[in-house]
Amino acid sequence: QVQLVESGGGLVQAGGSLRLSCATSGRTFSRYAMGWFRQAPGKEREFVARINRSGGSSYYTDSVKGRFTISRDNAKNTVYLQMNSLKPEDTAVYYCAADPSFVLTSTPPYWGQGTQVTVSS
Repeated sequence: QVQLVESGGGLVQAGGSLRLSCATSGRTFSRYAMGWFRQAPGKEREFVARINRSGGSSYYTDSVKGRFTISRDNAKNTVYLQMNSLKPEDTAVYYCAADPSFVLTSTPPYWGQGTQVTVSS
């Protein structure tokens, strides 16, 4: 079992940056693939980015490629999402997720409570 707590959301103007953090409990953080999803009002939750257990491989949805960077610090049991050049369409609740699989699946079993990101135009 792993517990996830996101932080770092907020209100930012278009073109600005935010860094989300997801702190996890337990001593087995390095055994989980990690990722970020988001859900905008009235829309389904969508995949944003994922990173493998070691941090050596990452993958992004097309709409955030070149603007967002996912990273992890296994010593601090934390995964990050650096978001640059933010757009109003990035406005959503962002969720951290953990998966004991080698690669994050589409239905990871562990989720954080979410953090709101609002980008004003």
